[in-house]
Amino acid sequence: MISLEQRLAIYDLFAEYAACLDEGRLSDWLDLFVEDCIYRIVPRENYAANLPLSLVLCDSKDMMRDRVVALQEANEYNIHTDRHLISGIRFRGNASGVLQVEASYAVYQVDTEGVASLFAIGSYLDEIVFVAGSPRFKSKTVIMDNSCVPHAISTPL
Repeated sequence: MISLEQRLAIYDLFAEYAACLDEGRLSDWLDLFVEDCIYRIVPRENYAANLPLSLVLCDSKDMMRDRVVALQEANEYNIHTDRHLISGIRFRGNASGVLQVEASYAVYQVDTEGVASLFAIGSYLDEIVFVAGSPRFKSKTVIMDNSCVPHAISTPL
């Protein structure tokens, strides 16, 4: 059973997740994960068929840090602004203090000329744990309904 306070804290976690990414605060985004986390982006077809191929796979927070540093310092990618819309947060289970949470998402991108387009849409399958009273992602599986995106996936979804 999940308490109302935990439920509200998890809603806040998702709101902060979206805000960190939309505002380009990638270091703050990293703080939303535990050290031994997993972050992956997978097409819905691969997920449904239980195929291991992911578009992005980080099996530790150190790998996520490397990706963030590359985005901030080294990589060149299409300059854009993201807007994450997260809805339908559903609590699917609690196994030994690890909460299974699912949500829907849509990510829109606006280019430097002000043209907006839907970039990605799908669902999050998350494992969330509480650390010192605050919820953190233990794993985040980003399932993309649109496995073909108009640009390379540079920033996190």
